[in-house]
Amino acid sequence: MKIAIMGAMPEEIAPILEKLGTYKTTQYAKNNYYEASYKGVDLVIAYSKIGKVFSTLTATTMIEHFGAEKLLFSGVAGAISPALKVGDLVVATKLSQHDLDITAFGHPFGYVPEGSVYVETDKELIALSKLVAHEMNKNVKEGVIATGDQFVANEERKNWIGATFSADALEMEGASVAVVCDALDVPFFILRAISDAADMDASFSFDEFLQTSAQESAEFVMKMVDKLAR
Repeated sequence: MKIAIMGAMPEEIAPILEKLGTYKTTQYAKNNYYEASYKGVDLVIAYSKIGKVFSTLTATTMIEHFGAEKLLFSGVAGAISPALKVGDLVVATKLSQHDLDITAFGHPFGYVPEGSVYVETDKELIALSKLVAHEMNKNVKEGVIATGDQFVANEERKNWIGATFSADALEMEGASVAVVCDALDVPFFILRAISDAADMDASFSFDEFLQTSAQESAEFVMKMVDKLAR
């Protein structure tokens, strides 16, 4: 089995590479891909860079060029739901593109002909994540994640996305990865750590949060790999 592990930023995959220690680096399509063997499973690891285009390119490359059979994505997201607090871990049940708009032709937001508003994630990988969360004593929540090529800082826009897509969190890569995996019939899983929420205080440092959340998310993802390797 070959498993892809993906993030959007270098910080999100660095703890995984540190854990592996030894890996092969391949440059392809203006990006670096890291290959390693871990407990009898082949891994390919990469960060895509931010946004839907780069994450689409990276996910497709990991599947079509490197032969990944499952894909695990780890990164950060902003909260929409008031129930989500900074540091919470959220597993996507389904994803949508909040900036996809052809409503002028009578379609709902997020929809394109022959497509769908939402792409659902793999139920078996979600079930596996629940086992990992229980073993790690982590309170991991499930929710709908909305994706767009915008860093949304406007409260009105954020509330609109929440109401339109019943979204709990938003980010810039997940739905595009979901479209690729769904089209190529590859089971996928998306884990996000909440980096900004209504309960933020003035002392919050994103750089510090990114380091700690990356470590926590990496540990979670690698425990999922442990279970898939058995």
